[in-house]
Amino acid sequence: MKRALIIGGGISGLATAFYLQGRARAEGVELEVQVLEKEDHPGGKIRSIKDQGYLCEWGPNGFLDSKPQTLNLCSDLGISGELLRSNDNARKRFIFSDSMLHRLPENGPSFFASKLISWPGKIRLAMEPFSPGSPPGVDETLAAFGRRRLGNEALQKLISPMVSGIFAGDPETMSLKACFPRIAELESEYGGLVMAMVLLARKKRRERAAGKVVSSVSGPGGILTSFREGIQQVTASLAERLGAGCVMTGQTVRDVSTGKSVPYRVRTEAGELDADLVVVATPSFAAAGMLRSVQDAIADILAEIPYASMTVSCFGYERERIEHNLDGFGYLIPKVEGMATLGTLWDSSIFENRAPEGHVLLRSMLGGACFPEYIELPEEEIVERVQKNLQTTMGISECPSFVRVFRHEKAIPQYTVGHGARLTALEERLEAFPGLFLAGNSYRGISLNDCVASAVKAAEEGLRYLMER
Repeated sequence: MKRALIIGGGISGLATAFYLQGRARAEGVELEVQVLEKEDHPGGKIRSIKDQGYLCEWGPNGFLDSKPQTLNLCSDLGISGELLRSNDNARKRFIFSDSMLHRLPENGPSFFASKLISWPGKIRLAMEPFSPGSPPGVDETLAAFGRRRLGNEALQKLISPMVSGIFAGDPETMSLKACFPRIAELESEYGGLVMAMVLLARKKRRERAAGKVVSSVSGPGGILTSFREGIQQVTASLAERLGAGCVMTGQTVRDVSTGKSVPYRVRTEAGELDADLVVVATPSFAAAGMLRSVQDAIADILAEIPYASMTVSCFGYERERIEHNLDGFGYLIPKVEGMATLGTLWDSSIFENRAPEGHVLLRSMLGGACFPEYIELPEEEIVERVQKNLQTTMGISECPSFVRVFRHEKAIPQYTVGHGARLTALEERLEAFPGLFLAGNSYRGISLNDCVASAVKAAEEGLRYLMER
């Protein structure tokens, strides 16, 4: 019997093991699959914490249903019937700018009526079709792209908060092609975003009758989706289906090396394990340490991928003490506003069961690539800064009756300029080590959908390798 070792018990590792196990069984391949997770519980950054009637998400709070990956996984796990879509009000999203919350425009008329962007800024946006094209052969930053096509005001008030909300990143360092490849493709194909919107709208009208779907300029949209008891239900279901014999917690991997009698040897604190196939589904910085024994060059490339820290604060209040309308998803704050928080989600407005009856749950984010020092702040100062920002943005002067603070020292991988070149170099180096694969959000997408897609790819390629040996 062959053995596959999956290092890392987050959603990428668990899903890789699940699909590898199932497809090996379907192909009649005798395969022992084991997941090695260093923590005492599987799930990685996916954790739904219940406390005093509140449900706080330690990490991500859901996935978009516009892509099939996680939906398919839920179907394969038999939990599709328990999916919970976000409240329709969650479509309403806001930006805090110039001392007030502005609803993000959803169409042309609402954009021109919005006070978020000044009239000079709107005129600059309207000139987008006449903006210069992308410099050939340049891995352009999001900030450079924003200034070139949309203007500085749009960069500050639209692109910058979006980048901090998705990646906790700095647009001055993030790669357009790596972060938003669809936008780079559309500019190349259509010559600009406005032209792409017009032509894609026509294409959608022509193809809607045929049941085809065409992506918009910003990529697929979708409804934020989770479960009544939190997004942890996905990883909990995966771990349950795989079983305790497969998912081994409390297993710290020291290193991976090539073996003599078998392709790979994995050394843990408890001993050594031989494997025909190894999938490293940890963050890239952890993978770098483990794969140093395989090849220094692979480890060096992995170590170059930076991570942004993040501090998450969950505040609970009695609803009657909050005068502000909570009809929406929440808001982001541009860096130029000089606030401590990147933004606040109105969690109890997005999903039901996030707060006790008559209460609300607000989740604020601090830190990111632009404010790495915030991860070191004492909890009292974090709470004080969040309270101050909530008073400024929403007029909340009351002290919260419930507080939980979560720190992520290395929360989100940063796809900085050169990320694509790093991935190409990494793939070339890995060709010399068949049977060794990487999975996770460090490479080609940070969302849950991306993690599941990465797992499916690793499982398919891994099984193909085993069947061809």
